[in-house]
Amino acid sequence: MVGKLDSDDLANFVLSRTGAPDEDVLMGPKYGEDAAAIRFGDRILIASSDPLSLARERLGTLAVHVACNDVAACGGDPRWLTNVVFLPNDDPETLDVLTGQIDAEADSLGVAIVGGHSEYAPALERPMVSMTALGVADEYVPTAGADPGDRVLLTKGAGVEGTAILATDFREDLDLPAAALERAEGFFGDISVVPESAVLRERATAMHDPTEGGVLNGLVELAVASGVRIDVERSSVPVREETAAACEAMGVDPLRIFGSGALLAAVPGGEIDDALGDLRDAGIEASEIGVVTETDDPGVDLDGEVVREGVRDDLYALWE
Repeated sequence: MVGKLDSDDLANFVLSRTGAPDEDVLMGPKYGEDAAAIRFGDRILIASSDPLSLARERLGTLAVHVACNDVAACGGDPRWLTNVVFLPNDDPETLDVLTGQIDAEADSLGVAIVGGHSEYAPALERPMVSMTALGVADEYVPTAGADPGDRVLLTKGAGVEGTAILATDFREDLDLPAAALERAEGFFGDISVVPESAVLRERATAMHDPTEGGVLNGLVELAVASGVRIDVERSSVPVREETAAACEAMGVDPLRIFGSGALLAAVPGGEIDDALGDLRDAGIEASEIGVVTETDDPGVDLDGEVVREGVRDDLYALWE
């Protein structure tokens, strides 16, 4: 089985084992929360770690953005990175490509690489990168902050990251025009949610970066963490033309494939128009996709189907 732990194993063996208590930890490990918040003088230190191994063509690119996105989605400005690189064999060419990607993307975000570790691990079948991003914030924006009456918006569209992965890792399997494949691969340039996070953090009650399991899984994590129901109509979720074509060709659901590049945010109902206007002024696509309602049974109502548990990413079946 590839992918995240199920909720029971996560609760029993991970979230219940957090070491010594520390009064400066404002947010530690919790379901749906992708970054920690630590009191840091009069500010807050935001820290997040993520491993990647499956997107072989742009592994270094994604590793930087996935980690930095989590810091940004919690209200922080990413500033520092550490990375751990495992290679399955003595392969300087792959190391050169990975570290080149990491360097370029970190530089594009104005983020410094401050340490890490690299080694050969023959037990692995493919390279793996584990990235830790650190940043600072004035206020922590949780995943678990959505309130009944809030509106939920999504930037860019569903499956941005997944589309770029399909156009590279599975290019030979996609019977699509070359121009469409080039546009889809270009979605790697849309993976960062740092800009929209900075725009929305003053208004949002909750923000979340949907990664594994896509927009649907991101919505489930936001809803369950907040103890609410989110009502969503599939037709309201923006899906780019290239995403729709690639997903149809590979038999996967745009709402259930890797979703980095989109930001989910809950904002008070009276501020949704202003929030969308702020994003529009910043040149960022966004749409209102759902409403938060009170419930004793948290989850996502998608066109009448209630989803309460985490969603396994559709792309995993393509790699297995």
